[in-house]
Amino acid sequence: MAKTKTTRDSLRDTPIPAGDEVGAAQLAGRVATNLREQRRRRDISLDQLAQLTGVSRAGLSQIETQKTNPSLGVLWKVASGLGIPFAQLIGEGQDAVSVLRRNETQVLRSTDRKFESRPLMPASGNNQVEVYELRLAARSRHASDSHGQGAREVVIVLSGVLRMVVGTQSEELMAGDSMLFSANVAHAYENPGGSEARYHNLIIYPVR
Repeated sequence: MAKTKTTRDSLRDTPIPAGDEVGAAQLAGRVATNLREQRRRRDISLDQLAQLTGVSRAGLSQIETQKTNPSLGVLWKVASGLGIPFAQLIGEGQDAVSVLRRNETQVLRSTDRKFESRPLMPASGNNQVEVYELRLAARSRHASDSHGQGAREVVIVLSGVLRMVVGTQSEELMAGDSMLFSANVAHAYENPGGSEARYHNLIIYPVR
C-alpha cells in the first residue's frame, strides 16, 4: 500500500507558490541594479569581476541584463568576491525604519530545492548582521563557500538534527543546540535525519 505524503517530505516535492515567479523577478532586478552599482563604484569590468567572484563573465552579464535568475550559490559567490554582505547584494536602499512582512519575504532555494533560506530581517543595503531561517530536507547536504575574511556565523537548531562541517571539523547538533564558527572557510550543513530540519542562522560581518 502506498504511503501518504506528510509535510516533512522533501522540499523538492513542495509546489512553488504562485507569487514566487514575481518575487524571483523582483529579486533579479535588485541584484542586477546592485551589481552594476558595485562595478561602477569600483570601476571594474565584467572580466575583472569574474576574477574576483569565480563566476564567469557570461554568467555575470546574464545577471546584469536580467536574462537569468541566479542561484543561491552564485549569489553567495558574487557577494563574497565583492567583499560585501549578502543582504547588500540582494537588498534595497537603507531606511531609518524597515519592516519585513512574512508574506513579502523572498525565499531563496538551492537548485535541487532541498535547501531553503528565508531572511528574517529587512535587507536594508548595509547590514553588518543578517538573520535567516534555514530548512534542509531529510538526508540532504548544502555546501557554502567562504563568506569573506572576518565573517562569523551562529547556527541554532530549531528542529531535527544538524551536522555542521567547517573546514575539516564536524559537529552534530540537536534541537536547542547552537554553534558559533568562522565563516571565512568553506562549510556545509548536513541533515542526516529522516525528516526535514529547521535552523536559525546569524551571519556577522566585520565592520569595514
